Amino acid sequence: MDPAGGCPHAANARLLARGPVTSVILPGEVEGMAVLGHDALKEFLSHPDVAKDARHFAALQAGEIADGWPLRAFATVRGMTTADGADHRRLRSLVSKAFTARRVEELRPRVAALTDSLLDGLEEAAATGDGVADLRAHFALPLPMGVICELLGVEAAHHDRLHHLSNLIVATDIGPEEAKAANREMVEVLSAVAAARTERPGDDLTSALIAAREENGDRLGPHELIGTLMLTIIAGHETTLNLITNAVRALCTHRDQLALVRSGGASWADVVEETLRWDSPVSYFPFRYPTRDLAVGGTVIPRGTPVLAGYSAAGRDPSAHGPDAGRFDIARDRGVRHLSLGHGAHYCMGAPLARMEGVAALERLFARFPGLDLAVPESELPRHASFVGNSVRRLPVRLRG
Repeated sequence: MDPAGGCPHAANARLLARGPVTSVILPGEVEGMAVLGHDALKEFLSHPDVAKDARHFAALQAGEIADGWPLRAFATVRGMTTADGADHRRLRSLVSKAFTARRVEELRPRVAALTDSLLDGLEEAAATGDGVADLRAHFALPLPMGVICELLGVEAAHHDRLHHLSNLIVATDIGPEEAKAANREMVEVLSAVAAARTERPGDDLTSALIAAREENGDRLGPHELIGTLMLTIIAGHETTLNLITNAVRALCTHRDQLALVRSGGASWADVVEETLRWDSPVSYFPFRYPTRDLAVGGTVIPRGTPVLAGYSAAGRDPSAHGPDAGRFDIARDRGVRHLSLGHGAHYCMGAPLARMEGVAALERLFARFPGLDLAVPESELPRHASFVGNSVRRLPVRLRG
């Protein structure tokens, strides 16, 4: 795996042509595997003999993984994404109340108001930048970050720092000392958030998690609380940030598709679903571990191997999505559902919120700026320095073409 990330699609196509599962070398010369094919990934994500708990990570348990390994946090953070079975269900039940369909619907007016306010800011930024503004920085980022932090009760003063630390935590090209420092500071910031909510509880998820008790008396421990907050913030804004960024890029470089949705021939929800499939916000997500030697897609994955879920590859797998899987087509037949938001017990509980934010953002953005277009050729846009996230770091646009 290239620690510097970059656009994954050409490499994915080459790997898929060889098979749905491949061996990979992770940063630090750690041996792993990746599941790339749609059918193989769907099977793997819901297989009863696949775990998320790092006690099943053979090399980690053998002491072969350095403390500053850039992907270590994905394995060792305490929370839903590293829990299995009853423990996973307990943690998920405590958080899920914030992401019910009813709660998402209640957030719709707030998302609309925040979207319109950010569009004002985007226009102001363009006015001072010769008509060009970074849509990612001024719109695609603050929208989901604002929503998820409002849900969690995180004050605005922390937003920029939390995004910066999130970027470092999902980066795969940083050194061990920088990785350790980022994780340490993230814990410090979130501990301060938790302390503030403990002292002054509010109508937010953090306060609810601190107070929550299930019928059997279980509650989140301190490490689980911080781990859950970290995962919720990273997953709750990075993925939607990439979704909105990738959708705008796709529409600007496929003007026929933009015309189709603006004419009513397709919906903004169709744009969101096709973007999730065609340019998944997450490329390769760490980690799952077979609890026994497991045959997937004709390849045996040895017990204890760290496995990446190849969402960006599965989204363009011709065996599932047809020979034109590499084409951005918002009107395509969706007989096969994409896997970009997961599958099985760990399916993304924030999926309804991400979809709602994506639709609101795109609909209001192009209603206000119908001539919006990229200010530089797409090939010149700088990519994420990570093979986990899949997007670009900046998106300079001209609001009126």
